[in-house]
Amino acid sequence: MPIRWSRLLPAGADPSTATVKLSPAGRWTVSLLVDVDIERLPEASNQVGIDLGISSLLTLSTGEKVANPKGFKTKFRKLRKAQKALSRKDKGSNNRYKARLRVARVHAEIADARKDTLHKLTTRLVRENQTIAIEDLAVSNMVKNHKLAQAISDASWGELVRQLEYKSDWYGRTLVKVSRWFPSSKRCNACGHTVNKLPLNIREWVCPECGVGHDRDVNAAINVLAGGLSVLACGASVRPDKH
Repeated sequence: MPIRWSRLLPAGADPSTATVKLSPAGRWTVSLLVDVDIERLPEASNQVGIDLGISSLLTLSTGEKVANPKGFKTKFRKLRKAQKALSRKDKGSNNRYKARLRVARVHAEIADARKDTLHKLTTRLVRENQTIAIEDLAVSNMVKNHKLAQAISDASWGELVRQLEYKSDWYGRTLVKVSRWFPSSKRCNACGHTVNKLPLNIREWVCPECGVGHDRDVNAAINVLAGGLSVLACGASVRPDKH
């Protein structure tokens, strides 16, 4: 069979297992399991805090914002058209089989684009930073909000964190999770004052104590980094009463 290799096997590595799969989109893949030692990256001096979001996929404590590609929304029209065509086909017919393949291929395009974006982004973060701090979000609970469920699922925060976890372990980096109860958005990173309320529609605010203006997401990322370094230094955690 003609094979398109995604990567070459490491020198001297013999596959112990070969797994052949056929995806719903009609694409065959062969996965080879090999036992190799992953070389750790040289130690870096950079540290970064990450605030996850929807309009921006993530915001770094350096002030950089990474745009959310919104893969599902981009392909929504194409997917909807394919699904409508599928619904009009007779069950068991050859035309229905072809229409089902078209729907599956659109879903595969969305999944492939999302994985490609996340892998490039997480690899870059792990290569550039020795310590990475991120919020420990309860994504499964957040998607219960029907207004935000689709956007949160499309952003794939859980997969992003999963990739950061295993890549940090591979390459000798430190990934620290900050409690979801930590008021990262509402706390001023300059003086430490915490405001009582900060609705989601407010993207910029001024601290009433010291008068410093904040971008909501950048401020949160800076606070996440500070909270992560505190956890590493003394094992501190944030309880539900925000203490």
